[in-house]
Amino acid sequence: MKVLVLNAGSSSLKFMLFEMEDEKVLAKGLVERLGSDAPNLIYKRFDGVEFEGEIKVKDHVEAIKAVCDKLLDRKLGVIKDLKEVGAIGHRVVHGGEEATKTVVIDSAVKKIITDCIPLAPLHNPPNLAGIEACEKAFPGVPNVGVFDTAFHQTMSPEAYLYALPYELYTKYGIRKYGFHGTSHSYVSRAAANFVNLSLNNSKIIVCHLGNGCSMAAINNGNVIDTTMGMTPLEGLVMGTRCGDIDPAIVLRLLELGNAPQDVDKILNKESGLFGVGGINSSDMRDIITASESGDQQALRARRMFVRRVVKYIGSYYALLNGVDMIVFTGGIGEYSAFVREKIVASLTAFGVGLNQKVNAETLGVPAVISNKHSRFKVVVMPTNEELMIARETAKTISNND
Repeated sequence: MKVLVLNAGSSSLKFMLFEMEDEKVLAKGLVERLGSDAPNLIYKRFDGVEFEGEIKVKDHVEAIKAVCDKLLDRKLGVIKDLKEVGAIGHRVVHGGEEATKTVVIDSAVKKIITDCIPLAPLHNPPNLAGIEACEKAFPGVPNVGVFDTAFHQTMSPEAYLYALPYELYTKYGIRKYGFHGTSHSYVSRAAANFVNLSLNNSKIIVCHLGNGCSMAAINNGNVIDTTMGMTPLEGLVMGTRCGDIDPAIVLRLLELGNAPQDVDKILNKESGLFGVGGINSSDMRDIITASESGDQQALRARRMFVRRVVKYIGSYYALLNGVDMIVFTGGIGEYSAFVREKIVASLTAFGVGLNQKVNAETLGVPAVISNKHSRFKVVVMPTNEELMIARETAKTISNND
């Protein structure tokens, strides 16, 4: 079966076509700058043949058609007929409490996605637009929703509830949902397989560190806590997001004359490494370079980032009553040996140590970076959300046959 995986954003459309028999990527790419005067298509075939150029499309429907044209192209394509695509898997950010697993999308599922728009106003509308565009381009082909929030639905009420009036939860759904679920699911499974650990008899802390950051405490394959909350703003220090703060800060910012949308911009777009670092960059590589050159603000930002991760590792270690493995993934987690070293160096009280040589050499590949004396393993495992979506899609279609 061939599975097309889509991740539709407000101004972009990422795609990847898999042959599921051997999980080979036949083609992948991106339509970017949707809604602008000059949308751009990047297309890469499995053998290295590439295309990039401006295309005249105005919305997701036309973007999907442009992608289909490339997949069918006599010189660049990888299929002869769109009917070769057996299913389409969609990344959907928010499914609330209703979407607890991967599902074939019908009118009821689209209503769930629509009802969750207030919880994910930037993500769910384009996710839904991508689904509806595929319904037009691939009539009769099943669309499958893989929800970022679904993997975290094993959390207990004491983990996902906030200490607010209970009716705010029952009436408005104000609770912790968690995000990056597809990544946490893939990485925990892949890392367990990598070290021959049974996922169903394991205690794992996954650290997804990138521009967006989240962690999950996973007991026997089930999430018991995660750092992101009702929105992706809670938890760790991120590229431009503040993570955990005193909620009264929001009230103070409003009192100072900021409109709600201004406060949202401050917390989501102007905070984190960008806000603290003082170098007009949210990239951890730039923060590290500046801090090593003596920039005190950049050094402060770097230390805040590491400290927050260590703080959550400590709390998750307690919640899990020990761990078998800590896993690093995401752009920073996979590629920054420096950040990994700083985090592990703060965990000596737990009896863990780093293999400095292996850590320094590990960039974007699976590896055990803890030393032989460590009480538990520290692992780097690259994430692959697209493959996880493809697998979930194929499995769901197979179960529905």
